[in-house]
Amino acid sequence: MHDDRQFRRAPVDLAPAVGGRTTDRIRGDRPAVKPLAVLTLVLACGLTACGSAPVGDYPASEARFDRAVSGLQAGSSQGHSVGESVAGIALRLKGVPYVYGGTTPAGFDCSGLVHYVYAQAGVQVPRTARAQMEAATKINPDHAQPGDLLFFHTKPGWHVAIYLGRDKFIHAPWPGIPVSTASLRDDFYRERLKAAGRLTPG
Repeated sequence: MHDDRQFRRAPVDLAPAVGGRTTDRIRGDRPAVKPLAVLTLVLACGLTACGSAPVGDYPASEARFDRAVSGLQAGSSQGHSVGESVAGIALRLKGVPYVYGGTTPAGFDCSGLVHYVYAQAGVQVPRTARAQMEAATKINPDHAQPGDLLFFHTKPGWHVAIYLGRDKFIHAPWPGIPVSTASLRDDFYRERLKAAGRLTPG
């Protein structure tokens, strides 16, 4: 039924399809994170985001993004597009556990999260990541807006996430990791991003 796969760190070690079908899983080992590497990444991202901002100043664009996310997460839909409503609903589901085949707040897999969130926003979408990708209007990932879908591929499955803005997205990653946010600035995700799509007007 599901063609998505559990999404994990490279190197990818895919499980065989169940009953001849692909699943909602993408597998692999996650390398240990070295403190120096994390510090380097944080500094690099900070410099990229800050540009010419004075040292010690919080970038205005990041501050605006954080305020926007806070507003979406608070649940206010006044003046929000369908996509922004989708992003806000998804953010309120952070922490829900990963459950293969899950489509309710008791637990989600990646496409189940998308299916549930869009339904709460009044938009019916297909159940699996592949079907969601086929139903969506293809867009340039660089032009993605809150609520748009991001599709990642690691042979032979697909993983879907909901874009939030500023290179950030929310998804149901894999068993043991609850619904959480991540960034396209992470090489692992950026290298596997294969498509973006829109299921909402605008």
